[in-house]
Amino acid sequence: MKLNIPTMLTLFRIILIPVLIVIFYLPVPGARTAAAVIFMLAALSDWLDGYLARKLAMTSPFGAFLDPVADKLMITTALIMLLQQDPSFLLMLSTVVIVGREIAISALREWMAEIGERGSVAVSWIGKVKTVAQMTAVTLLLYEAPVGPISTYSIGLLILCIAAILTLWSMMRYLIAAWPTLKGRTDN
Repeated sequence: MKLNIPTMLTLFRIILIPVLIVIFYLPVPGARTAAAVIFMLAALSDWLDGYLARKLAMTSPFGAFLDPVADKLMITTALIMLLQQDPSFLLMLSTVVIVGREIAISALREWMAEIGERGSVAVSWIGKVKTVAQMTAVTLLLYEAPVGPISTYSIGLLILCIAAILTLWSMMRYLIAAWPTLKGRTDN
């Protein structure tokens, strides 16, 4: 397997996960700001690897597999760390919805691929909007420090709740698309 630039960016995102964990828990001033910067760097690398893969025709089966895994690992790790530090109801509910949806849709995609119906559960525009909302929310939650009178944490939590709603919406779209197959009907 030959590594290309997009795949190396995806691997970089995975390598950033333990760095994010260590930085997040460091008992030093600025650790949360550094964690937010690391997470934002990972989010930008997600956009960049997809852009480069398409623009330079560097897509690969390994990259197509690894990219969503890296995204889910980064988001899940950050949400669990945040929840551990602030076990509030809204953060818990949003985390459960986001992580639960990722597990359910990953299983659905795997099953649909096994029966040759992967195309009916392809990534949609709402999934992309959901991802941007999640990345923005988590960055603000990690940053935590207010900007003047503006509470970045409160704004991040609000955006995360919106992301959870988008997450449920996108899950419903996937389930509706897969419903005929799930019921046992493969004819359209």
